[in-house]
Amino acid sequence: MFIVMIILLLLSLLFLLIIFTKLTVTLDLNHIGDNDQFKIKFRAWFGLLRYTINIPLVKIDKDEPKLIVKQEQKMGSEKADNKVKEIEDKVTPEDALNGLSDIKEITQHIVGMHKIIRKFLRKIRIKKLEWHSQFGIGDAAHTGLLTGAAWAIKGGVIGLLSQYMKLQTTPVVTITPEFNQFCSRTKLQCIFQFRIGQAILAGIQFIKYWKGGRPKLKTKPFSFFSN
Repeated sequence: MFIVMIILLLLSLLFLLIIFTKLTVTLDLNHIGDNDQFKIKFRAWFGLLRYTINIPLVKIDKDEPKLIVKQEQKMGSEKADNKVKEIEDKVTPEDALNGLSDIKEITQHIVGMHKIIRKFLRKIRIKKLEWHSQFGIGDAAHTGLLTGAAWAIKGGVIGLLSQYMKLQTTPVVTITPEFNQFCSRTKLQCIFQFRIGQAILAGIQFIKYWKGGRPKLKTKPFSFFSN
């Protein structure tokens, strides 16, 4: 009986530790011409737990209207000699349409979904936001117009982030127009943080306010809702 109590106590402490653990997520996007790289890093317990998803290649299939996406998944830090899992997938226009259909289907099954999402987003703290862009289309007048539009878009995005999340840093945003040459470069880094318990609570609310039977979902990312 004593051993059972010890095990229950340890499990309770572990559960509380997970609930109050802060998860730090880093989004890194680099775009230079035709080269794109997108990296997502998850970190917890002062870096003791690390998980990285690297998407180094996104290209268009020459034979069919598909996007070929390769990603690498790695546990631990980048310098650690850990095994990297590589995944290659093809995204068709039909997949994109099915994804939008699935999102609509899920939305119709959850009462007050937007309230749950907004409440969770308010718990997210943005610790760093840097967004640098450099572009030009070879024409000074048109480049100037695009520069103004780009400032408006970035201002709108940052405004939405500050409205729905807690922006705890001053965003660093730059736009460098190249009036006499064609170029396209973007570097975006965003670091945000939330507690795992807050994500679990949002998931419980999704289940609590679910209505109707099983949804008819078509894509793999949302297939777990069907179960």
